[in-house]
Amino acid sequence: MMNEQYPKIYLYRRLVQAKLFIDAHYADPIDLDNIADEAYFSKFHFIRMFKTIYRRTPHQYLIYVRIKKAGELLKTGMTVSDTCYTVGFESLSSFCGLFKRMTGITPSACVIQHRELKAQMARAPLAFVPGCFAERNGWIKK
Repeated sequence: MMNEQYPKIYLYRRLVQAKLFIDAHYADPIDLDNIADEAYFSKFHFIRMFKTIYRRTPHQYLIYVRIKKAGELLKTGMTVSDTCYTVGFESLSSFCGLFKRMTGITPSACVIQHRELKAQMARAPLAFVPGCFAERNGWIKK
């Protein structure tokens, strides 16, 4: 019984290693060959295995990680063009198109939305605190 599970665990660890490689090197110009080499799989077998485990191809996952990190950077106040190149995209127009397709808003709209949220929080901070917490600490009356 142990002999049957060992290969599955070993294969899973190699896939996790490839995912962690993507997570760590998302901003670098990595491609499928780099990622598959990290997991010690052939490209085509790697794509099938990765998609089975993570429900995305390695390239789709790489784009997802880049867009997610871009959203975080945009919220810190970084410009759209700086964010684009920082997360590993080479084209500003493809970055903006992918960002909008995956998040539903453009990168510049994301920046504006976050600024407005910060301004609202500054004007009325209690509106962003859960009512039960504020009531327990005596900040609001029942």
